[in-house]
Amino acid sequence: MAGLHTSLRGSSSSSSQSFSSKLLLLLTLLPLTLAAFAFVLQWRGGVTDPATRWSPEAQKFPGMDSSPPTTIGHASSSDCVLLSRGSSPSFPYYRDWKFDVESDLKPKICITTSTSAGLEQILPWMFYHKVIGVSTFFLFVEGKAASPNVSKVLESIPGVKVIYRTKELEEQQAKSRIWNETWLSSFFYKPCNYELFVKQSLNMEMAIVMARNEGVDWILHLDTDELMHPAGASEYSLRQLLHDVPGNVDMVIFPNYESSIERDDIKEPFSQVSMFKKNYDHLPKDTYFGMYKESTRGNPNYFLTYGNGKSAARIQDHLRPNGAHRWHNYMKTPNEIKLEEAAVLHYTYTKFSDLTSRRDRCGCKPTNEDVKRCFMLEFDRAAFIIASTATEEEMLNWYRQHIVWTDKTLNMKLLRKGILTRIYAPMVIVQGLRESGVFSSVIASAPTMSKDKFLSSMGSTNSSKAVASESLPSRKFGRSKESKATARRTLEIADTVSHEAAAVPPSSPPGMDDERLVIDA
Repeated sequence: MAGLHTSLRGSSSSSSQSFSSKLLLLLTLLPLTLAAFAFVLQWRGGVTDPATRWSPEAQKFPGMDSSPPTTIGHASSSDCVLLSRGSSPSFPYYRDWKFDVESDLKPKICITTSTSAGLEQILPWMFYHKVIGVSTFFLFVEGKAASPNVSKVLESIPGVKVIYRTKELEEQQAKSRIWNETWLSSFFYKPCNYELFVKQSLNMEMAIVMARNEGVDWILHLDTDELMHPAGASEYSLRQLLHDVPGNVDMVIFPNYESSIERDDIKEPFSQVSMFKKNYDHLPKDTYFGMYKESTRGNPNYFLTYGNGKSAARIQDHLRPNGAHRWHNYMKTPNEIKLEEAAVLHYTYTKFSDLTSRRDRCGCKPTNEDVKRCFMLEFDRAAFIIASTATEEEMLNWYRQHIVWTDKTLNMKLLRKGILTRIYAPMVIVQGLRESGVFSSVIASAPTMSKDKFLSSMGSTNSSKAVASESLPSRKFGRSKESKATARRTLEIADTVSHEAAAVPPSSPPGMDDERLVIDA
């Protein structure tokens, strides 16, 4: 029996070792076989490597064409250089995208502006607003913006109306009822910023008529250094934001944020600036006043320039401008709301050249007394004097001290407190538009026009020398004593009450000693 048990144990042990050997061999050969099979299939072209399928050589993303679009030969100035760089697939737009301005989406929004800027500023500004839902633009142009090389590009863009500051336009605006009303009269017959303020108001009055003819629902007045920031909407869309406004609201006020640049060599503000100082209306009072001194950094006010925002108005009967920052109504006090998240981003003094460009637009003397009759805001006055009297090196030092935010420790402190904030959406959108070739495509596709042809066509296509003259009641205008007296006469309307609210000028944010801001006195 003992021999039988020993024989059985030896047979069982041998069988177990044989099974283990076979299993080990199978596990060794299986992956080798699969690897060999895969190699054969790939060698014969039966398997496509995912990496090669998405390689740049196999399929290019929009805007990745190795050869940039050609531009018109004579439009090769600085305008085009900044608008044609890049080829990375960071934004889903393709060259030649026309933006469907005939869309039935509601509400229909228009922006009106008075500008003398070049394409390097106007095109990013315009197409950014197209992306967030603006379909119509009324551009009142002069200076560089009215030059043939710039205006022919602007006129070629769908949804854009270009209005030139011609003699006919000035004669028509001299007949505006505004000259016979009191709400803007304190700004009449003054130079520089005051003159611009009146001109903007007259252009806004004309834009209201044009907007009504275009079937527009909402109108905004913006400068070309301002971008709308529709925060708080269900999507990053100004159209969605205004769509959600209750029907009984006549005007929406957008507090402004001010750019806070971190270097002195900015060339493309919309693509290079991401830090902004928040408006008083969007901050707790204790934070605003508690950090006021550190926030101003020795400047006259919390903001360098204005702090009372901009507004959008619903197109309706009797609408009128109320200065560049607000709208009003001849027959009623508008029902207005102020948004708690959305804002206007004001890119002010973002380039060192902004100091001299503002100086060159005004002929005032660089004295403390004379600048008061030319500029409404203290910082503009100080900047004008520096730009008019200092050397280049002194100007740059002043610019760095008063405008550039170089103290990273202070920046981080104010960011944590909420005084400063980072906003990247406009930067991403504008960079994406540029890299996708939208700007260079618009420039390249604009028709070539000789000077004679340009001058003869100013009244056709998308341009307009004088618009809706029959809609602007005539008033006699002149610089005589009689006309000045007439300008202060109150408008009388039979059986109605005229709401003569004074024009809202650009004003600084609240200061530490401002009596408007006694906290819960």
